[in-house]
Amino acid sequence: MLQKIDRVLDFSSVKRDDVGLVGGKNSSLGEMIAALAPKGILVPPGFATTADAFRDFLAQNDLNTAIEKELDALASGRATLHATGEKVRALILDGEWPEETAEAIRAHYRAMGADEDVPVAVRSSATAEDLPDASFAGQQETFLNVIGIPALLEACKRCYASLYTDRAISYRQMQGFAHDQVALSVGVQLMVRADTGGSGVMFSIDTESGFPDAVLINAAWGLGENVVQGAVDPDEYQVFKPFLDKPELTPILGKRLGAKSIKMIHGRDGTPRNVPTSKAERRRFVLSDEEILTLARQAKIIEEHYGLPMDMEWARDGKTGTLYIVQARPETVQSRADMGTLKSYAVKNPGPEILRGLSVGSAAVAGRVSIIESADQIDRFVDGSVLVTGTTDPDWVPIMKRAAAIVTDHGGRTSHAAIVSRELGLPAIVGCGDATHVLHDEQDVTVSCAGGEDGIVTEGISEIEVTEEKLEHLPSTDTKVMLNLANPSAALRWWRLPTQGVGLARMEFVVTNAVRVHPMALAHIDRVTDPEVRAEIEELTAGYESMPEY
Repeated sequence: MLQKIDRVLDFSSVKRDDVGLVGGKNSSLGEMIAALAPKGILVPPGFATTADAFRDFLAQNDLNTAIEKELDALASGRATLHATGEKVRALILDGEWPEETAEAIRAHYRAMGADEDVPVAVRSSATAEDLPDASFAGQQETFLNVIGIPALLEACKRCYASLYTDRAISYRQMQGFAHDQVALSVGVQLMVRADTGGSGVMFSIDTESGFPDAVLINAAWGLGENVVQGAVDPDEYQVFKPFLDKPELTPILGKRLGAKSIKMIHGRDGTPRNVPTSKAERRRFVLSDEEILTLARQAKIIEEHYGLPMDMEWARDGKTGTLYIVQARPETVQSRADMGTLKSYAVKNPGPEILRGLSVGSAAVAGRVSIIESADQIDRFVDGSVLVTGTTDPDWVPIMKRAAAIVTDHGGRTSHAAIVSRELGLPAIVGCGDATHVLHDEQDVTVSCAGGEDGIVTEGISEIEVTEEKLEHLPSTDTKVMLNLANPSAALRWWRLPTQGVGLARMEFVVTNAVRVHPMALAHIDRVTDPEVRAEIEELTAGYESMPEY
């Protein structure tokens, strides 16, 4: 049993049941280092400040009563959320480190670099975070490429203060967590040189259908914050888990090349910043097939160890090519979905298509567009509207809770907008490219995620038919019922039906919906004389070594 007097602990000394001591994020890192390293899971080393150190910081600076006073004013309506968060954060940032805690942080940091100042990632890990029933996605702060003890101590204090960001206060209220019952641990982890490599997010379950035999991976160049924040349109890969133990097979179900227009690197002063990617980077997949399968196998190992679907972040070192797992937490939406009920949506007589992107969820809604450029414009948002924006971060949660649907220019299915939309039960279409320019305020639209991988925005208010089927009420038959599909991309949505199989599709449907170009054109591109058609084929097959490979 760990002693309560511990202020800082190496990751290697904490386990998954130490959430109350070092938070969900850090306890999971320690668990993987201890239990999964022998199985090939590589986690960068580091250490964590404890929840006791956080409570001692508040006590030594006489902050508990002052914070309680500010939160009481918020609860009674005498203060706004913004004013309360600002005051509480200022109180914490003005506090002084207890010398015992500061010295423990210094000692553990020095041990990481043999007395050299090594770059580290500094991440918040709350004791009510990364739980199976609440993700707390992005509620507290992360600081990358922190170098030196003064910068490290400042970053740790800023993590403490981030327990009281406006979004964190609001999210705890929404989830029913008492503020004074949540403490914060800070994880300090050796930086992976992903700025010259790549990084991303992966789930050990299909995020939209809950299909348990798929791994979904998103990838982008540079540091992973852009993927998490939805600031970049990442590559997307899908892998079939049951065949991962068959070395003679390559069970990659699909690869989608993302635009990846920017990447996050370390600036000259060490501060992370975004720069444009090169044309070659935009037209190339971040991961090779071998790396895709390696990550998918790691996702399977981690899921089997924890015994539940997992949401993970990974990074590839640009110097060594080594793949690391830098975070792992329970998936919180599909794993808790009602598996006994199948709800489906159908848009009747849809208007002309305006734009499309990646679908999140399977619902459809009709409503009026409200374009919001930043979370500061929250007062402009009309409740029940379709929120249209470039991308979202955790500051957007108060607006997202009031929306009927969400449409973004950028992001993938593992971005913040996608994760929170699923938690809120909202249909979302992410990575549309130019939604904020094509759509306009007060425009009537229908947003549909009911057709498979692509979500579609159409003109006008269409009628939406919703059917709900209790699966236990479906009678069993002597005949083996199989499901025939017109749209192959919708196959995973129907896996819960009590059939003997899903997936039979006519070849012309596969070519039309999945391949999207005649196979003979791929085999003999020199015979395609129309320059526009040829350019479209070249764009479609970008990232592959050859058109026949595509």
